[in-house]
Amino acid sequence: MAWGELSLLRWLRESRQSRKLAVLIVYIALLLDNMLLTVVVPIIPSYLYSIKHEKNASEIQTTKPSVVSTTMDNFQSIFSYYDNSTIVTGNESDKTQPRELHPTQTEQMTVNVTPSPSDCPEEDKDLLNENVQVGLLFASKATVQLITNPFIGPLTNRIGYQIPLFAGFCIMFVSTIMFAFSGSYTLLFIARSLQGVGSSCSSVAGMGMLASVYTDDEERGNAMGIALGGLAMGVLVGPPFGSVMYEFVGKSSPFLVLAVLALLDGAVQLFVLQPSRAQAESQKGTPLLTLLKDPYIIIAAGSICFANMAVAMLEPALPIWMMETMCSKKWQLGVAFLPASISYLIGTNLFGIVAHKMGRWLCALLGMLIVGISILCVPFAKNIYGLIAPNFGVGFAIGMVDSSMMPIMGYLVDLRHVSVYGSVYAIADAALCMGFAIGPSAGGAIAKAIGFPWLMTIIGIVDILFAPLCFFLRSPPAKEEKMTTSPYK
Repeated sequence: MAWGELSLLRWLRESRQSRKLAVLIVYIALLLDNMLLTVVVPIIPSYLYSIKHEKNASEIQTTKPSVVSTTMDNFQSIFSYYDNSTIVTGNESDKTQPRELHPTQTEQMTVNVTPSPSDCPEEDKDLLNENVQVGLLFASKATVQLITNPFIGPLTNRIGYQIPLFAGFCIMFVSTIMFAFSGSYTLLFIARSLQGVGSSCSSVAGMGMLASVYTDDEERGNAMGIALGGLAMGVLVGPPFGSVMYEFVGKSSPFLVLAVLALLDGAVQLFVLQPSRAQAESQKGTPLLTLLKDPYIIIAAGSICFANMAVAMLEPALPIWMMETMCSKKWQLGVAFLPASISYLIGTNLFGIVAHKMGRWLCALLGMLIVGISILCVPFAKNIYGLIAPNFGVGFAIGMVDSSMMPIMGYLVDLRHVSVYGSVYAIADAALCMGFAIGPSAGGAIAKAIGFPWLMTIIGIVDILFAPLCFFLRSPPAKEEKMTTSPYK
């Protein structure tokens, strides 16, 4: 028994020095965060739609028609709900009186009656209004994350990466439980917003920790490619997992499964990272505002923002468009994102290694072009099978951009600033959040105003026009005091 405890302590001590375990922890944190991010994509539009119709149905049942009273001296009236008529019957003292039928009228219903939910709710105003509601709900997480990032970046420079990473897990666990038991739009909105704080802690601290552990540029790119694979796997598993569990088990089930997985991740972090210990950086990092004035960091951040904005606009609008035009079932609303998720997983793992050899700037440039072209093709789909190729292209290309730009952000800090990474990955995460904040909120409003096809056309053209700016990242100049040779030739 003592030998077993000694072996466990030795393993924990060695694990704290292991770079591979750091990658695993960041991988799991990003996996769970993005599973929670995407598991709601097929659930929320359908769930909100069903809440409205259940409310309308209950109002209709409690509203009884007003019956015209036809009681006379010797007659009784019985109202028939079958054909809205009143049967008048005689009493015992006047059995010779024949039975008469008196048609009656019911009051005009003032309740807004909508048909019960179906797989094909065409021309439904409630569904069109949902574009805005769902868009704002999805955008709330990214908006809160965007606000939180400027505080988390400098905080990691002061206290290290372990405590913010563990705090991110705790907040995400609370958010997951709220999602499971929320029964109204307001509570869902709060749960989604709370997730933004947890995501900010996990993403900024996780990427910063990897950048500080892997100082070699090629190794850093490989490690971040693996970690982004967790993000990709979360995006891959989330929508189909959510739609299948929602269809066959219930709304709470996918969130309860995620809560259990989050507890396991928290246990690993607690034993391995020891988040109670603050570990400040040995040198003072470059101020956030100084990094924001660097044009090369802005170009890299812009690539991350606009590439991810494409799929951010797609997430809330595509399920609603499918319900309107394809009569799609609930499980199909999540499965439609499967090609994008699989290809994103392939893209991040493949180009985490390949991008360093072919040039990360070129990889990002091609990725932006492919995103734009693929998004333009989405509205031409006539059924779920027609979405396979464009969605695959979108996911693969975003994987190219993310796996190229994340290591470039760390490299630009090494080349042009002080090698402290919390603030620069706060900018990278803020760029990602800006895409996921502007995308759903603006996308929902645009889809309602001018239609889904025009929404896809706008973001597709924006991505194509931004792509040539990636050329400037080919060989960024070093600051005078940090002259080195750029590997991005």
